Amino acid sequence: MFIKQPFDEFLCFEYKKVDDNHVQVKLPIQELFINSAGIVHGGIISSLADVAMSNLLPANENGIQQAVTVDLQVSFLKPATGKMLEAHAKIDKKGKTLVHTDCAIFNENEELVAKARGILFCK
Repeated sequence: MFIKQPFDEFLCFEYKKVDDNHVQVKLPIQELFINSAGIVHGGIISSLADVAMSNLLPANENGIQQAVTVDLQVSFLKPATGKMLEAHAKIDKKGKTLVHTDCAIFNENEELVAKARGILFCK
């Protein structure tokens, strides 16, 4: 089950579980997300990566997340424009309490626009 929270619903995320270690999250780009330079704001891209990586660990039966981000690094590689972004997140290593994750974010032309790495803490 994916995490259920108002922020994610506001952003209109669309989730797809590929397998136990891979999740894809689509984000329809809204005018509200565009910064003064005419590209998707970096905070929106960072949120997309964070949400994708957080959803690698299943939520409980009530949609409550079972992990929180303790470290997030995002590299912006190309200006993000268009109608859709898609995050491809995967688990690199799962320990007792820490989970190391990676995420690649693509535009609608399948061009890489950002990469992220995250460390999640889970009980």
